Amino acid sequence: MKLRVGLLGGGSWGTTVASLVSRNAPVKIWARNSDTVRDINDNHRNSKYLADAIIPESVKATDDIGEAVSDADVLVMAIPSNNFRAVLEEATPFLRPWVPVISLTKGLELSTGKRMTEVIEDVLPGHPVGVLTGPNLAREIMAGQAAASVISMEDEIIVKQLQKLFHSGLFRVYTNTDLLGCELGGVLKNIIAIAVGMGDGLGAGDNTRSALITRGLAEITRLGVAMGGRPETFSGLTGMGDMIATCTSPLSRNRHVGVELGKGRKIDEIIEEMLMVAEGVKSAPTVMALAKKYNVEMPIAEDVFEVTKGTRSAVRAYRGLVRGSAGSEADAG
Repeated sequence: MKLRVGLLGGGSWGTTVASLVSRNAPVKIWARNSDTVRDINDNHRNSKYLADAIIPESVKATDDIGEAVSDADVLVMAIPSNNFRAVLEEATPFLRPWVPVISLTKGLELSTGKRMTEVIEDVLPGHPVGVLTGPNLAREIMAGQAAASVISMEDEIIVKQLQKLFHSGLFRVYTNTDLLGCELGGVLKNIIAIAVGMGDGLGAGDNTRSALITRGLAEITRLGVAMGGRPETFSGLTGMGDMIATCTSPLSRNRHVGVELGKGRKIDEIIEEMLMVAEGVKSAPTVMALAKKYNVEMPIAEDVFEVTKGTRSAVRAYRGLVRGSAGSEADAG
């Protein structure tokens, strides 16, 4: 019997994952916007977020959260971090016991500093939790280009079953039981992508970009390992792989924010004109709190935090990063 999948969130990535999963299982998307629901069901498109993409006819949508969740054997969460807990709580009365819950969200809860899987454990104790994460740009995947991702859970048996659910055609899915490391990699690379984008907006070259990405990877690895992640995880798809895509692609929302900051624009006006969420902006204060808690130096992330809150210009932050003293490559900075 095929597993039935309920997916909450009608944005670009949620719609893309639903399209991939539909090749292996029945899937129903919940979206709050009735126009999006109608567009998916009637036109097989999500014109708001993926204007050029055709969605498989087998993907169904609803604005009734109970309809999407009540018969689901797997629940997938494609909700931004700021609304993640509230939507999950809304779905809880309809969800059957022990149904695995998989997060697609690369962010932290601002009020608690918790990862999305920790939020799931708060709201739904006893349910298996995991993440699908990696260098996955929705528009490329919907255009039929090859990509790789990671399904991460601590339970080795369930993760292998869900690997089959998400693996599809040119979308290659690996497994990893380092849930904390995989989830943190997806969160932390967004902040480094803003820094790289700032450099691009200021006209920095490829050498500078390469240095920032490399030093940024060292920075997020230090924090991830201090929090309990495995070092090798950050060298894989969910760390280095995701960072390369997010730091270099013109499709990256976080890089876009950095580019515009580098051009001298204010963060509020950049965010206001964006249709989709740049999680790095929201996560920056929480990441700095975690760095302090675990006594980890994160100079690149700190500069991004100061620029996004308006206390430092992109020019000043970049000047400090490239002109600061350099010690051992194993050190921060």
